[in-house]
Order: sequence, then C-alpha cells, then structure tokens
Amino acid sequence: MRAMVMDSIRGAPAVREVADPVAPADGVVVSVRATGLCRSDWHAWAGHDDITLPHTPGHEFSGVIIETGSGVRDWRVGDRVTTPFVVACGQCEWCGRGDAQVCPNQQQPGITYAGSFAERVVVPAADTNLIGIPETVSFEAAAALGCRFATAYRALIARAALRGGEWITIVGAGGVGLSAVMIARALGARVVAVDRSPEPLLVASELGAEHTVEADGRDIPAIVHQLTNGGSHVSVDAVGSEQTASDAILSLRRRGRHVQVGLLPSASGRTAAPLARVIAWELDLLGSHGMAAVDYPGMMALIDDGSLRPQDLVRRVVGLEEAARLLPAMDAAGASGMTMIDPRLP
Repeated sequence: MRAMVMDSIRGAPAVREVADPVAPADGVVVSVRATGLCRSDWHAWAGHDDITLPHTPGHEFSGVIIETGSGVRDWRVGDRVTTPFVVACGQCEWCGRGDAQVCPNQQQPGITYAGSFAERVVVPAADTNLIGIPETVSFEAAAALGCRFATAYRALIARAALRGGEWITIVGAGGVGLSAVMIARALGARVVAVDRSPEPLLVASELGAEHTVEADGRDIPAIVHQLTNGGSHVSVDAVGSEQTASDAILSLRRRGRHVQVGLLPSASGRTAAPLARVIAWELDLLGSHGMAAVDYPGMMALIDDGSLRPQDLVRRVVGLEEAARLLPAMDAAGASGMTMIDPRLP
C-alpha cells in the first residue's frame, strides 16, 4: 500500500509503497477513506513523542473494514467505522469503568504504531474501540471526531460542564478550537475566540463566536475581562504553550474552570502556570485527553440530526503527497479549519 513515511525527526516525509498491515486476532484492518492532518501529527514529526523510525503518522481517521481478526465479535467486513485516537486495551480497570481515554495500556495510531496517513490502518481491540458511522455521516465528518471534535466535545461537556449563558474563552482557532466554538454555541454559551491569525478568527465568527481577539502582543486576559465583565466562566487552551495556557487561565473569573487540551511539550516535562491566581481565585484546572468510544453515541446522534456539523470545519481535502508537504509547516500560522487527507487521491 501507499503510505507517508518519516525516516527522520523533522525530516521531509516521503510517500512510498510499504507492506500491507495484517489484522491482529482482536483487531481489524480499515481501508482509510479520510484522515485528518492535525497538530498532534506535527508533534510526532517534531520529535515530541517517542516514536520508532521509520514511522507513518496519522491518528484520526474513518473508513471501511476490509479484514477482521479471528476474535472480533461485533464487526464485519464492509462496516463503516471510526475510532478514538486513544486505542484502549479493553481489559483494565479504567476501560471497565468507561474511562478508556486514560487506559494505561493504550496504543495510539500514528504514535505507538503505524498510523492512518496510508491506504490501510490497523485498529486493535476492535470490539472496544470501533464506532459505527451512520450512512448520513460523511467519512470526512467522522474522521474529524477521532481527535479534535471529540476532544472538544468531551472537554466542554464532561470536563468543564459548560452551561448555556456562560462565557467561554477559547485560545486557538485551529481544529480543536473551532470545534469547541461550534459545540459551545450549540450549548448556548457565549464565546470569545483568540488566535494569532485573522483568517481562523473569521471562521470562529461565522460559527457564532461573540467576540474574536487577535493575539498580537496585547494583554489578552485584560481584553477578555473587559469583554465579559469580569472574565470567562470557562477557558480552553487549544494550542499548547506556556503563553496560551497562561492567557487562558488568567482570562477566567473567580471560581472559573480551565481545560487544557493543547499538548505542552517541554524539555523538563513541566510547564509553568500562574498558580498564584489559581489558588487565590479558586480556579479549577482540568486536563482532557480525547473521548472513549462508549461516549460517542450521544455526540454521533447530534451529528446525525444536524445539531452539530463537524463537516463544516473541513476546508480542504488533499492526497498523501500534498499532505507530506503540509505536515512540517503545521506549526506556522496557516489555513483555517481542518485539512483532510484521502489516501486514494494522487
């Protein structure tokens, strides 16, 4: 099959023929119809994750099952499926209580094993990790769920418990951030979107953000406090840097809730945060790491009935060759919305 392959950290990825994957006894092989180009893939390319070279990135995808292992009970060849980016073991205590997103034995396509920037990808423990896609939901919309949209959905609903009428500041208007804008508006919340580029902020405004703020060196927390008459009830850092996390936390009002979604790589493994404010104002700091497959049906139902439209966030669809050129540049300001890859394209 054709796949995008990294031969070195921060080197130019190449598209070439590699061996077809084989379904494990408890897993399946999926023919990839859509896979998202995400900032998390850039982190792997940049060496922020422990990967084994040569390596194929890609962790949010949808497609059709073309092979099943002997132990798979619930799925058949031809089923339309997607999966969370956390591929859980299905056996541990966390999986047993519905918290597969923090499974200590988890795998991640595109990180711990060959990912979905290829014509085919494996999903282990299929009966735990696969989610069926209704015929009314496109492959592109379903692929957006595996990381960015599902992450935003769970961050706002299960972690922050965002309520209608509350203010939320969303720092970063990429895939996760714009997903959060859409979901927050569906909940009836009032949104302040922050980004360093004007183009994504235009999209955020189209999706219903009440205010947009360009991060151009100004005091973002002060601006948010003025716009919201005292600060937001909820904040989300959808980028992942000391500056964006700090801006988001300091944008909160007293007793506010911050959700950290963006990854925070650092040489020490630690990231500075304004903890004096956290203590004095009794702020809640919440991590959010994707969403377990068992939690997808509620979100999928809202997509199926049109209440949520992740497909509106997809701005372009490219082939593997174009994706190999785009991946190294993902950390720079660029196009708004989501870029999807169709490995069947030239």
